[in-house]
Amino acid sequence: MNEPSKKPDTGERHEAIDVSDFVYAATGDRVRRLTMPDGNHWFPAVDVCKRLGHSNPQKALSDHVPEDQRDILETLTGGYGLSIPAGREWRRDLNVISLQGLILLVNACTKPACAPFKQWAAEVIETVQREGSYTLEEAEVQPVGPGAPIAYAMPEQVAEAIVRLEERNLLADEQLAVAQHESLTVQRDMLAMQHEMAEMQRDMVGMQRDLVGMQRATLTAQQAIAQAMERIANRLDVLALDRPAPTAAFAPLPTTESVLADWRERLSVTEDVWTVAVVIAPVLVERGELREPLESIAARTGLTVHRVNECLRLLRKHACIHSRGGSEEGAPVYVLNRS
Repeated sequence: MNEPSKKPDTGERHEAIDVSDFVYAATGDRVRRLTMPDGNHWFPAVDVCKRLGHSNPQKALSDHVPEDQRDILETLTGGYGLSIPAGREWRRDLNVISLQGLILLVNACTKPACAPFKQWAAEVIETVQREGSYTLEEAEVQPVGPGAPIAYAMPEQVAEAIVRLEERNLLADEQLAVAQHESLTVQRDMLAMQHEMAEMQRDMVGMQRDLVGMQRATLTAQQAIAQAMERIANRLDVLALDRPAPTAAFAPLPTTESVLADWRERLSVTEDVWTVAVVIAPVLVERGELREPLESIAARTGLTVHRVNECLRLLRKHACIHSRGGSEEGAPVYVLNRS
């Protein structure tokens, strides 16, 4: 492999065609470049292969670029006493190729965009073979100033390639701008829809809260109505028990004798029941109610409290008397059941 000169070229050098334009016309894109102190240009092989459509950079280098036109970045920079460029994309083991190697890869490329450059390269070779040299035409306008270099007109094929590439890039930029604008519009529409959905969800949550509140209010009202109806029913029951049975006008008030006679007709009066009846009937007739404790009735009748309670239960069962709760002292309260 022929190594490039390790000594910087002290003479002033001027390129007939700007290397960036040259590479752009050849590859169709801007490619990273390292320019050594001797003026030689080197390019990352992966960048060139990617722009030219070579899917396998290693094979492309092996097939089309001789060893003296490719190198490893660390070896190349070390030969000039230079350090590796900063940045993760500049790896020590990065394969780099010379400008000649780049042209060889372009000649091996089948992309239509490379055709103008390859046509010009063929024209250069033909001209050199026929005339012994190839000379660029001088530009109509030359730079002014002492020591200014001579300006050359860019070859027509190279200029046309650059123009077409620039037009393609401008079109791509316009399409990208349109796509970005459409993307922004879609994003705005999506944000607006998300905002509307959030508003709808908040409204739904509010409606659900209102519905829960209405359900609770309805349940409370139903409970209040049920309690009121229960109180009314209880009051009606009490009133129905207290209301005297319809009687003819000026019906005589019950007497102890009439009450006892009525009780005899209602049930088979045993001796214990009759004993209790004789004690409580006068009280019920005269006072309208019986509030005596069971112990008091048991003492007056000589029966046990349990037996007195059984006799009272039998009288209630046959509708002779009915209960009206209890007194303040806890004694049961009984009244006559007037039919």
